[in-house]
Amino acid sequence: HARVDRRGLIVALGGGVVGDIAGFAASLYMRGIRYVQGPTTLLAQVDSSVGGKTGVNHPGGKNLIGTFHQPSGVISDTATLKTLPPREFSAGLAEILKHGLIADADYFERMSAAIDSLRAGTGPSLTEAIAGSCEIKAAIVARDEKEAGERAVLNLGHTFGHAIEAMTGYSHWLHGEAVGCGLVLAAHLSAALNLSTEDMVHTITAVVARAGLPTRVNGLSALTAIEVMRGDKKADAGETRFIVLDRIGKASQRTVPQAVLLKTLIAGGFV
Repeated sequence: HARVDRRGLIVALGGGVVGDIAGFAASLYMRGIRYVQGPTTLLAQVDSSVGGKTGVNHPGGKNLIGTFHQPSGVISDTATLKTLPPREFSAGLAEILKHGLIADADYFERMSAAIDSLRAGTGPSLTEAIAGSCEIKAAIVARDEKEAGERAVLNLGHTFGHAIEAMTGYSHWLHGEAVGCGLVLAAHLSAALNLSTEDMVHTITAVVARAGLPTRVNGLSALTAIEVMRGDKKADAGETRFIVLDRIGKASQRTVPQAVLLKTLIAGGFV
């Protein structure tokens, strides 16, 4: 109705959902027009606004319908975070911790040490957290834009998290909360596969809890979760693939036996 032509520009001013929808629309309209991300939530500033993934949810799965369409620019202003509710702020911390876990142990250690000030939204650590997360993600995306390989590590905790969101109707858990719980589940899975230690599980669980994020689910069906995860975008020939931790700062992708997955889910509060 606005008669936007192919030289038009869409500006996505808001959180992750706004950015995903605006980017998706920009990728489809006239086979692709420009858009700029203006993220106003912590989660969007540290993760979803960077990398060019766009999409919308479907009853069958999270972001099941989407495209890759890189923004022309990303403009993040920490002043927009001053009115962010505490729960939304904590949700963004999940992605910050994730970036350290998959790629930079020193960054994870610094962010863990500063988690209380980060949760309060104060101090120079917030700017460092946002810049650091964007740098880590942008470097990975530059090497693997379409997720043919390395970029998959950015999904640490997300296969679990997306299942939690889908099973609760996308209405009870914030995305970052589900990812935070997913990080703990991924740590349990890594230990169950003998890739990492129980000490690492305790370290990750403790910092996720300090970030104000849930570390367990309550009473969701483990078998239903397995079925939901089989429909995940990262599944390969019907087998669910998970990002696991070889150690803090290094992640890899594995196919997981159902018995090990079931044990992991039960350890995380599934029944």
